[in-house]
Amino acid sequence: MKKNLIIFGTRPEAIKMAPLVKEFNKNNLEFETRICVTAQHREMLDQVLSFFEIKPDYDLDLMKSDQNLYSLTSDIITGLKFVLEDFKPDYVYVHGDTTTTMAASIAAFYSGSKICHVEAGLRTHNKRSPFPEEINRQLTSRMADFHFAPTTASQDNLLVENIKPENIIVTGNTVIDALLESVQKVDHVENEEIKFLKSIVDSSNKVILVTGHRRENHGQGFINICGALKEIAIQHPEVQIIYPVHLNPNVKGPVYGILSNISNIKLIDPLAYPAFVWLMKQSYLIITDSGGVQEEAPSLGKPVLVMRDTTERPEAVEAGTVILVGTDKDKIVLEANKLLMNIEHYQHMSALHNPYGDGKACQRIVEFIRRN
Repeated sequence: MKKNLIIFGTRPEAIKMAPLVKEFNKNNLEFETRICVTAQHREMLDQVLSFFEIKPDYDLDLMKSDQNLYSLTSDIITGLKFVLEDFKPDYVYVHGDTTTTMAASIAAFYSGSKICHVEAGLRTHNKRSPFPEEINRQLTSRMADFHFAPTTASQDNLLVENIKPENIIVTGNTVIDALLESVQKVDHVENEEIKFLKSIVDSSNKVILVTGHRRENHGQGFINICGALKEIAIQHPEVQIIYPVHLNPNVKGPVYGILSNISNIKLIDPLAYPAFVWLMKQSYLIITDSGGVQEEAPSLGKPVLVMRDTTERPEAVEAGTVILVGTDKDKIVLEANKLLMNIEHYQHMSALHNPYGDGKACQRIVEFIRRN
C-alpha cells in the first residue's frame, strides 16, 4: 500500500483538502492515508473538520496568541519531525500558499517523502503581494515532486519555471469538489448559525455578502473599503449588506467604527463553513478579498468584486466571473452600482462558466498517484 500523509492547518486548506481525504479513503485497499493538522488556525479549522466528519491522526495544536511567522514556521518544521518519523509516508500532500504549506514542504523534503502540491502554480509574480503567500507558493514549487495545477494557466506558470511537464497535471480546483458536496449538505443542516442567518436575511432585498481580512489591506485600505460599503448602503436602501467581520483588530476596528450604525448593514461574527456556504447561496453579489471565494462563487452564479490590486487567480478575471477593484472607494462603488442597476450586465456575469473545474479534481489526483 502507498502511504499518504495529508497536512493542513487553516480553514481554507481544510475545506480544499477534505474531498481529497475522502477520495483516498474510498480507495483504502490501495492507500493508507493519515491526516495531520498543524492547527495554524484552531477554532475555524475544527468547524470544518466537524462538518466534513474528518478526524486527524496527528494534531500539532500550534495556534497561540500573538502568533508570528518566525515562531510558527519553526514550530511546524520541528513538530512534523515526529510525525514523519512515526508514519514514514511515501507521499506528503500540502495545499496552496499558507505557512503550514511552506514549512511542511521543508519538513517533508528533509524526511525524503515525495511532496505533492495541491493547487500548485498560482502566481502574482510580486513577492510582497499577497504576503507571505506568494513566496510560500514559489518555495513549495521548488521542493514539490508532483504539482496538481487547478488550471492550464497555473500549469503554464510551472512550465516557465522549468518544472518537468510529466510532474504536472491539470486537475481543476478541489474547492469545487468541496463546494458541490457542501451545497447539497447545507440544505439539510439546521444549526444555530444558519437559524440566525435566516432570522436576519431579508429575502425581499438584494443581499451583498462582504468578507475581508488580507494583511495588505490593513490600515487605509480597510478605511476605503468601509467608506465604499457605507456609500453603497446609503445609495441603495433596498440592498442588505451582510459582513461577517474577521476578528483581527486591524479589520474589526475600522469596520465597526465606520459601519456599525447603518441600518441596512449587518455586522456579524465570522461564520463556520456550512453557514457561509448557505449565505453565499442567498447572496446577489459578493465583495471579498478572499482567494477561495473567487473560485467558489462562480459555481453558484454569484458575481464577485475582488478587493485586491493583484490576484494569483487571473483565470476568473479573464473569464469575467470576477472584477478586480482593489481598495479604491470609487471603483468599488462604481462596479457595485453597475451590478445592482444593470440587469443585463449582472445576468451576463452570473451566467459565465467557472474556470476552476467540474468537481472531479480529487479523482484526477488519486488516479495520478495510482500511476506514480
